[in-house]
Amino acid sequence: MTLNKGRMRWHCRRALLELDLVFARFLENRFDQLSDAQLADLQDLLDIEDHDLWAMVNGSAPCPEDRWMPLLSMLRDSGTQDDSA
Repeated sequence: MTLNKGRMRWHCRRALLELDLVFARFLENRFDQLSDAQLADLQDLLDIEDHDLWAMVNGSAPCPEDRWMPLLSMLRDSGTQDDSA
């Protein structure tokens, strides 16, 4: 599978505001550092419906795939970063 980073960035724009904000910070701070394997996992995460993905990101629902846990951690960390730092 060929990964298109530009297309993936576009798919990080989400309809759910909370998720969109988390992804905006994630793109700014972490996206360019991802390995090809992480990018493939991110592509899978982006196929998940917003409310289900948000539940995994905020920890209210379990993650069905262990391989997604590092990315979910990065998303959580991105969502809690303080802009004043």
